[in-house]
Amino acid sequence: MAHPKRRTSKTRRDKRRTHDKLTPKAITICSNTGELHLRHKAYVVDGDLYLHGKVAIKDYAPVATAAPASEEE
Repeated sequence: MAHPKRRTSKTRRDKRRTHDKLTPKAITICSNTGELHLRHKAYVVDGDLYLHGKVAIKDYAPVATAAPASEEE
């Protein structure tokens, strides 16, 4: 097993760990709908897709991600 030749100082160790913290997601309340949503992301309210406070798609229906498997043998 390899061992360090010199002891890592507290300053060097702490410099390496400065970026190891979590930051909360940026959440905003829409001024038009009053919904909480992630910033710069589209969101659905009452079946309509909103982006930047405006209706992007009326009667939005998300596309199915997986098609049902057919039972052919």
